[in-house]
Amino acid sequence: MSFWKSILGRTEAATAQLDSLFMVPSAAITLQTAAGLTPTGSGSVCYRSAAGPAFAQTQSEIVSLLNDNPETPHVEVSTDSFGFTWLIVQRDPQDVAGLCTDLHAVNSTLEAQGFGTGLLCSLVAFADDAGRRAGLVYLYKQGTFYPFAPDASAPGQQRRDNLLEIQIRDQLAAELPMEKELYRWLAVWGAPGL
Repeated sequence: MSFWKSILGRTEAATAQLDSLFMVPSAAITLQTAAGLTPTGSGSVCYRSAAGPAFAQTQSEIVSLLNDNPETPHVEVSTDSFGFTWLIVQRDPQDVAGLCTDLHAVNSTLEAQGFGTGLLCSLVAFADDAGRRAGLVYLYKQGTFYPFAPDASAPGQQRRDNLLEIQIRDQLAAELPMEKELYRWLAVWGAPGL
């Protein structure tokens, strides 16, 4: 940080460490053995769509790139009630590494085309036999992960299972760069796969 930035109290934003997504497959094994949560095969990238034909073309190219390859899964695009766009990837639940590669490719392509400022997060979904669901959320601008778990005992209500979220954070603290600031653990209600 420069002298003037420190005097004025300005800080530089953390840069995305997209390769952290490749740590999720080993974290998935930990979640399965420690908490009984297994991958659902669903992953998604959330971003704020930009106006104009350049963004529409980039989004179309990403979807075509993933859908044209016979070895990659089908990709869908949806918009949530808050106006954010989710690019959803479905894979075999056993292929967490492939899912993370797809999510990395989507993020990298949007970033390379100059739309990195619109990237918000990526999510990998997990569930257990008791009906609990959780997502590992990667915050693009922070380069960190946090767990989000809707409360399975309150279907239809927007309540979080804070105990499960803290449990996941503690179990994965040695494997993933976990977000330490709890105010950044944003609720992603209606996220695909959850």
